[in-house]
Amino acid sequence: MATVSNETDIDDFLSGRGHETDSPGWEESYNKKQCPDCGGLHETDASTCSVCGWSPRAD
Repeated sequence: MATVSNETDIDDFLSGRGHETDSPGWEESYNKKQCPDCGGLHETDASTCSVCGWSPRAD
């Protein structure tokens, strides 16, 4: 029977093989938040991207 892994196990596995596992955050562009996934610009109070639906991963 397979066991269910949690995100920490997956992050440990990936980071041990040289992959970045940090949660990406918003980028900034001209006093706006910029989505790191699609590049959409949003007001500073945005919590999710209205273009692609991306949101920062909760740690």
